This record gives sequence, C-alpha cells and structure tokens, in this order.
Amino acid sequence: MSKYKCVIFDCDGVLVDSEPIGNQILVDMANDLGAEIDLGFAMSHFKGSHFKECVKIISVLVKQSIPETFENEYRTRSLEEFEKHLKPIEGVTQVIEQLQLPFCVASSGMESKMRFNLNVVGLLPYFENKMFSCYTIQKFKPEPDVFLWAAKTMGFQPQECIVIEDSILGVQAAKKGGFDVFGFTAHDYNNELDGLCTKTFNKMSNLLEML
Repeated sequence: MSKYKCVIFDCDGVLVDSEPIGNQILVDMANDLGAEIDLGFAMSHFKGSHFKECVKIISVLVKQSIPETFENEYRTRSLEEFEKHLKPIEGVTQVIEQLQLPFCVASSGMESKMRFNLNVVGLLPYFENKMFSCYTIQKFKPEPDVFLWAAKTMGFQPQECIVIEDSILGVQAAKKGGFDVFGFTAHDYNNELDGLCTKTFNKMSNLLEML
C-alpha cells in the first residue's frame, strides 16, 4: 500500500512534452533581439519558471527593454506549435489510466494554457476541476503556495502527497512546502535534480512501481 494518498503532477515536462517546443520559441524570439542563446541555455534558465521571469532574463541578455508585443507573440506562436506538435510525455497516459490514488496538476503556467495543452494530448478529461495555476494565486515556484493550495483543495496534508516535478524551481517549491518530490529526469540533461529529490526516475512507466 502506498505511503502517499495523493499525487500532484507538474504539467510542462511531466504530463506534456512542451518544454522543448516552448523554449525553442523563446530562444528564437530572444535571438531576434540579439540574445545569442540556444535551447540548452533555455532549458537550464527558463524551465519551470513563469513567463515574466524568463522575460527578465532575456532583457538582461539583450540590454534593452522587451517589446510590449513580446508576450502576445510568444503565446500565439506557442499555441500554434503546441497544436501541431505537442505530445504527452511517453507513458504518462497509461500511468494516469492505472493510477489508483487521487491526483491533480499544479503548474507555473496559466490555467488556459494547461487546459489547451492537456486537451491537445487527450489528458484533459482526467484533470477537470483538478487544475491549479500559480497565476490564479499570483505566487510562483519556488514558493510552495500552488502545491499547498492543491493539497488542501484535494483534502490532504503535504506529507500525504507526492509531487512529480522536472525542474529545480518546482522541486524547491515542493520541498519548501513539506512535500516529498519525485524528480522526472528524462530532460534533465545536466543532472541538476540529482540529490535534490526524494527519488528520481527517467521513465514515466516506472512511476506506478515507485508509488
């Protein structure tokens, strides 16, 4: 029997394979402004963060203020690319279908983005009324508020939940809130999560056994 009573999933990079797509668009747009960065830089500095923090980093790199149209252009381009190319993380659909514990999703992304992406990959029906966005409460990872909100709404204490994360900011947020956290390392190319998490795993199909 699992020691955990609830599973809290991050969204980008854990449920949907959106990180390479979204970050490449940010790279292209930042480079248009003279940033001269690549996808590796973006995955290290942008992954798990919310959009305003990414823009701050880009503005420092290009030594100028970012155009007001930047965010709208990014959101338009990313939704177009997600609709064409987004896939679920390999194995996650089968995990969700077999999971015997209550579960939800807590993300740094807007709820509208979560809903769009989960719908594209066919996972939305599993998460209706169980989506928690940092934007809703205006508290962003590495602050733990979104996970605390998710746990309380689901009816559990932090120590009864396990958080599934793929970013340093997300892991820090979970630990700060008193949660155990499993680090999903399929895209952790620099082994940044080693030693930070309760456990790490690189295949989603291993999660049920770990629980």
